[in-house]
Amino acid sequence: MKKSIGQCVMGSLMALAALWSFSSIADEATLKKLVESAYPKFKVDSVTKTPYPGLYEVYMGGQIIYTDDKFSFLIAEGRLVDPKSKKDITGERMDELTKIDFNTLPLDQAIKVVKGNGSRKLVVFSDVDCPFCKRLEQKELSNINDVTIYTFLYPIEQLHPDAANKSRSIWCATNRVKAWQDWILNNKLPTTTAKCEVPLEKVGELAHKVGVNSTPTLFFENGKRMLGAQPYDEIEKSLQAAKK
Repeated sequence: MKKSIGQCVMGSLMALAALWSFSSIADEATLKKLVESAYPKFKVDSVTKTPYPGLYEVYMGGQIIYTDDKFSFLIAEGRLVDPKSKKDITGERMDELTKIDFNTLPLDQAIKVVKGNGSRKLVVFSDVDCPFCKRLEQKELSNINDVTIYTFLYPIEQLHPDAANKSRSIWCATNRVKAWQDWILNNKLPTTTAKCEVPLEKVGELAHKVGVNSTPTLFFENGKRMLGAQPYDEIEKSLQAAKK
């Protein structure tokens, strides 16, 4: 049976599409090797062709860089912004690339504080001696209601040598929630604490696994993260978005 012209054209288009797809994958694989060869200490997590001609996104070392298919230039620490929509393309991609599976977090290793009906969920990695963590609690989270906040005690001992001891004191207190709030809001540690198993090492492993490098770091139910003591209205906005 003879093929119609339409069938021949369709077949050619499908073949071209398959060839383009293979070529794109090959280009990305070649570029990945070029980048890893130039920066052997870094692992390239992904290489993605952007919608902009000749421009590739390379995700490595927890950041996005841009280059062409021959790695003849490198744009680092820059933001790619769509001139028509004014969207921060880099920011949106970082949100997606750094998302986690919220449901896999071991919440039993965190201090649980319920505010209002507690219907929304928020995770915070906090260092007890981090001034920005205290500001987050005192100035921002204090304005948010109807949320359950899970705080993972994550002492960064290089910066705060006594943070681990304070974390143990808070975790082993008779009333862990009260001990945490007394400290973070009023700078008051428990006077007496019992000995108990403190999950600091496990939390440290978790922080490394999900890419927490600084405190405070927040995670929302949709897996997206937020760095630093951001204004409460931005946190509220992200809480609302995470429930949709």
